[in-house]
Amino acid sequence: MLGVLTGFGIIGFVILVGYVVQRSGVLPSGSEAVLNRFAFFVATPALLFAVLARSHPATVFSASLLVTVIAVVVSAGLFVVASRIWFRRPVAETTVGAAGSAYVNANNIGLPVASYVLGSAQLVAPVLLLQLIVLAPIVLTVLDISTRGRVSVGSILTQPLRNPMIIASLVGLVLALCGVVLPDAVMAPFDLIGGAAVPVVLIAFGMSLVGQKPLEPGAGRAEIVVASVLKLVVMPAVAFVAARFVFGLAPEQVFAVVTLSALPTAQNIYNFAARYQRGVRVARDTVLLTTLGSVPVLVGVAAFLA
Repeated sequence: MLGVLTGFGIIGFVILVGYVVQRSGVLPSGSEAVLNRFAFFVATPALLFAVLARSHPATVFSASLLVTVIAVVVSAGLFVVASRIWFRRPVAETTVGAAGSAYVNANNIGLPVASYVLGSAQLVAPVLLLQLIVLAPIVLTVLDISTRGRVSVGSILTQPLRNPMIIASLVGLVLALCGVVLPDAVMAPFDLIGGAAVPVVLIAFGMSLVGQKPLEPGAGRAEIVVASVLKLVVMPAVAFVAARFVFGLAPEQVFAVVTLSALPTAQNIYNFAARYQRGVRVARDTVLLTTLGSVPVLVGVAAFLA
């Protein structure tokens, strides 16, 4: 338990550094966007490639992945039911809210948590691949059809292939599946660059918290609260029941899959909403509310299961 709390302490301190940096104006305007782009296009792909190239395929294609799928389907499905019966929102807004209740921040928060709390960055790789290759195209397809009445099949099918994290992950996974072991001299640059991923994304994330105020007056408060509760409470609870009682996973696997299910909503959902200009406030506030609320939830999960 002490090691887990130490891991959270490290993550929290680096996020605080990013917050202070932004508040004090140490870096010029727009630095947060630059850091995020560097992490997205350079550092994180290098880290994922290095981790997956050395991983065992059983770690990626495991029962834990099935548990995550179940948790995603239940959490998103409950939001859809609530939206159609209670909120009576259009398809696009319902899709954004459902994604906010089940699409975890596996990059900015998931990688640091996997590295410092769970002990291995490769544990988050299956969740990243599931979301980027399966969930993101589904969300984009529904938004495309519901907002424009048509869909660019080619654009959606090739979207994963335009994501550097997916490309790097797939290349690393192929090497692992084929049993190819690259020389240390070849892997060293990827290790060096990938080592910057976690601190960079945490600092950028801390910078993004400056000036944010969730649940401002206006429509969508009930949807935001429901999506946040589903994300922080229901999704990890479903993951626990499935992992412990359905699949009978080992305690350390249960802890890992529940922890990853308790991660906050990914910022990608806000990007999707902003791109189509539907459910923007719900997406933005759900991301922020779950990010703030995930801290006590993750500590609680660690105290209960670690």
